[in-house]
Amino acid sequence: MLGASFGRRLAETSIKRGFATRKLTVRDALNSAMDDELEREPRVFLIGEEVAVYEGAYKVSKGLYKKYGAGRVWDTPITEHGFTGLAVGAAMMGCRPIVEFMTMNFALQAVDQIMNSAAKAKYMSGGDLKCPIVFRGLNGPAAAVAAQHSQCFAAMYANIPGLKVVSPYDSEDCRGLLKAAIRDPDPVMFLENELMYSVEFNVDESVMSKDFLLPLDKAKVQREGKDVTVVTFSRMVGLAVEAAEKLEKKGISVEVINLRSIKPLDRATIVKSVKKTHRLVTVEDGYPQHGVGAEICALAFESLFDELDAPVERVTAWDIPLPYARNLEHAALPQVEHIIKAIEKTL
Repeated sequence: MLGASFGRRLAETSIKRGFATRKLTVRDALNSAMDDELEREPRVFLIGEEVAVYEGAYKVSKGLYKKYGAGRVWDTPITEHGFTGLAVGAAMMGCRPIVEFMTMNFALQAVDQIMNSAAKAKYMSGGDLKCPIVFRGLNGPAAAVAAQHSQCFAAMYANIPGLKVVSPYDSEDCRGLLKAAIRDPDPVMFLENELMYSVEFNVDESVMSKDFLLPLDKAKVQREGKDVTVVTFSRMVGLAVEAAEKLEKKGISVEVINLRSIKPLDRATIVKSVKKTHRLVTVEDGYPQHGVGAEICALAFESLFDELDAPVERVTAWDIPLPYARNLEHAALPQVEHIIKAIEKTL
């Protein structure tokens, strides 16, 4: 409902500006992005568990196997380490693989291939080996999938030199960033969110262009404001926007920054915003220690020390394995009221 509401507001804005819009779910944005790139570049292929005949565990690859065949869309055994290594080798030899993990939690089985092979190949070969590969799949908490399936890996992967880390929010993000990631010459971790797949947004028709790309190093000011800056990513962008709308009724103007890219981090956009608002809140559904918010706090200390009128506030998940029970899961994760409380504390 949150995504749909936000999509309607996008539509109203676009209509006022005279732009044509259409409805697009996050799932269809990802699907159409892969379709475009499979058609455009014969070296692109999709590989993973159940991505072909079954059309993906979450139907993100729906129709691609029928259209492109077994040579371009590959079903694999349940062996993340094996098919990831195969794809990394193919990328080094000139292909452009898209590796789908049913969840990024399962990518831990392949973490050696991701971190020690893909991320470091260019450096350790003196630039002779390149690895244009996209690792994509679910990241962060979903709904009642418990401790081993609910972790956010944004901070972990951002700690690895050689990897780019992207975490989209809406349909525009997913389509433009995934297409750019597939065309990028370096390995990209593309962190999606299961709860967003069916959320529908209104997008400008230009988003559906086969050449629509978004830069992998640029954040988006999702909502403009003047009293406090909220920096967040993925599904939490929607919660931050909802918190901002509730606070607007109290006369508080909140600027929401959708990071889009975790690494490289768009420091300039954050700095520019905080120099305007002089207050900063970070929001993520990952853990607090060594998290994305912690990195932004370091940025604030290094570049914004004299600009802040209040300490930086962080909103995160609790530092515990995520419970399975829905009521405990809800209590352990950031909610709109937590964001509102953090914003009000800075004021």
